[in-house]
Amino acid sequence: MSDVIFYLFGAIFIGIGATIIMDLWAIFLHKGFNISSLSFCLVGRWFSYMQDGIFRHDKISSAEKRPAECAIGWTAHYLIGIAYAFLLVIPASGAWLVSPSFMPALILGVATVVFPFFMMQPAFGFGIAAAKTPNPAQARVKSVANHAVFGVGLYLSGIVFNYAMRGIG
Repeated sequence: MSDVIFYLFGAIFIGIGATIIMDLWAIFLHKGFNISSLSFCLVGRWFSYMQDGIFRHDKISSAEKRPAECAIGWTAHYLIGIAYAFLLVIPASGAWLVSPSFMPALILGVATVVFPFFMMQPAFGFGIAAAKTPNPAQARVKSVANHAVFGVGLYLSGIVFNYAMRGIG
């Protein structure tokens, strides 16, 4: 397998795997503790409005629903997870895929919270780092925890990918 295919397949695999683990975490929080997650339909609504040149909303939940917003949002959610995985794989020239380690995955996972804090939440009308939400501290802790779980998911997916590649090779 060429290095490029290995990196590409590896990043896609671990990005999807980590996103699935993050989604399972959200289900656990919802079912076990009645803690809801961000609706990815709203993410799709945000992306859908971009084609009209609208990048910021006073309150995204009040914006008119868009066709296929849920499908767009869920697709974006997984593509973003894959893009983040590339940030783990490419700088190390794929070495992390061969020998996954926990700390780089966790650090990357937590670091990715800057995107919702400083881009998505303000664009949704929630303010920087959820400052305009009813309970900003709770929203921030939930975001950081979700992204930490994503980092754990990167690591676990890297372990599974590495194990699978040893079986193939």
